[in-house]
Amino acid sequence: MSTRTLIPPAQLARPRGKALYWTVFTLVVGGFTLVFLGPLYWMISGGFKDAQEVIRTPPTLVPATFAPENYSHAWEVMDLAKLLGNTLYYAFGALAFQLVLDVAAAYSLSKLRPVFGKAVLGMMLATLMIPATVLVVPQYLTVLDVPVVERNLLNTPWAIWLPSVTNAFNIFLLKRFFDSIPKELLDAASMDGASPVRTLCSIVLPISRPILGVVSIFAIVGVWKDFLWPMLTLPDPAKQTLNVGIYSLSNGVPVNVLIAALTIASLPTLLIFLIFQRNIMSGLTAGSLKG
Repeated sequence: MSTRTLIPPAQLARPRGKALYWTVFTLVVGGFTLVFLGPLYWMISGGFKDAQEVIRTPPTLVPATFAPENYSHAWEVMDLAKLLGNTLYYAFGALAFQLVLDVAAAYSLSKLRPVFGKAVLGMMLATLMIPATVLVVPQYLTVLDVPVVERNLLNTPWAIWLPSVTNAFNIFLLKRFFDSIPKELLDAASMDGASPVRTLCSIVLPISRPILGVVSIFAIVGVWKDFLWPMLTLPDPAKQTLNVGIYSLSNGVPVNVLIAALTIASLPTLLIFLIFQRNIMSGLTAGSLKG
């Protein structure tokens, strides 16, 4: 059986067909590369320019003045070490809560089969259709005066951790992976006397490392890149995240130093993607097929 392609193989084998194919391929790949990597290159190169060159019109594609000290100056002036420590604290705290609570929710929906499990899953997935900005006001009012306990969570890590715990997308990813685990494996553990919690900890979690890695990356990046919510809930400059702290301290800072600070703030997430891109793809596709 021959494979159907956009360009017939006979036409592609001709010199003109090959030339046309590679021309279109180069233009498409080059265009997408320029669109996605162009702003990134502009930001990194802007951090190496001096204050006059970075605002020059027309702009320079390659820095005429190479000033790497902008990055060290940004690190000191904007106190990026403290802001970085705050962001890591919030990110890994959110990760810990998500791994515990989202895994428990996904496992119960997948394997424990509660009475209204399908309805609960449907309502959770329906929240993915709601724009995040619509939920900002009710979430803010909730952390401002938490119902029942009547506590104000502003300027506390709980204002970041609690809203990030109930992540419907991560719960769905975990549930889909748990659904692919053979039922016979869990039945054998149950016949040996293992409780549902023991089965989860001893059998399910060790074989769920790919999807747990993906959820961990999403949790860390989600807190790292967020701007609006930390700006509303962490007004204290000593407790702000990296993005909000750079914004708060941007007044009076030269543009090239500010760009260098933004580059430093972007590097961790870029490195995470470059290092774990294969793990992300394998984790997302894991569990897509049963058996």
